[in-house]
Amino acid sequence: MTTLKVPGATIYHEVRGTGPTLLLICGGVYDAAGYAGLARALADRYTVHTYDRRGNSRSPLDGPDAAQSLPEHADDAAALLDLAGDGPAYVFGNSSGAIIGLDLAARYPGKVRRLVAHEPPLFDLLPERDTLMAMVDEVEKTFAAEGPAAANAVLQRGLDMGPADDAQERAPGGGPAETPDPETLAMFGRLEHNFGFFIGYEVPPFSRYVPDYAALRGVDIVPAAGEASVGQPPHRAALALGERLGTAAASVPGDHGGFGQQVPAFAARLDGLLRAQ
Repeated sequence: MTTLKVPGATIYHEVRGTGPTLLLICGGVYDAAGYAGLARALADRYTVHTYDRRGNSRSPLDGPDAAQSLPEHADDAAALLDLAGDGPAYVFGNSSGAIIGLDLAARYPGKVRRLVAHEPPLFDLLPERDTLMAMVDEVEKTFAAEGPAAANAVLQRGLDMGPADDAQERAPGGGPAETPDPETLAMFGRLEHNFGFFIGYEVPPFSRYVPDYAALRGVDIVPAAGEASVGQPPHRAALALGERLGTAAASVPGDHGGFGQQVPAFAARLDGLLRAQ
């Protein structure tokens, strides 16, 4: 456990295991603890790096909370890979973490050995794009006028994903298949601030982000979609990303938070996707 100073923030990060570098990028309201189970399951095969994204939990901004720049988050990921220092790395990102991974791959292709992008909410790829963008505008306005709870309600109605959506994650490890471990339980106490930060300062700019698809064609990318989230916007976006990049999206266990709800099965599947020839 250590910290890394980057422009505008201090990043808390953890390292486990031995083997080739694997960076796990979280999304939503959670932090490095959300990947604790997955990281432990993969630590016998990889040197696994997890971290709290800037503005969340133990990675404070230098100044007050403010709208986030997705490229800055990708720069943070690149800085962590530089710290690892062993060449191109495997990368896994879930939800908004998958979008960060895509920007990392587009702008720093030499740092990414293979990216598995799990259900990135790329609204620009969906046929209801205009409706979703209008919903994001309403989230932003509602947050300013009424606060995060009211803004989250707008987001949940717009995404129609139930309790497992990216705005109100079932804490990884807290799904029906597993009991939360101590690290996840400790994370619960950090989520109140993360929730407001995510709804107010990440959802609007991240939702409007459009990747450089031309640049991504030169990087080894595997879009991934959950077996239990068929029909939800992030699942459909993963399929559409595969079509855009000319590759088939892979199926992985569980839903949008399957990496935390079905850890052994998800870890085995992710390992296979990362190492597939």
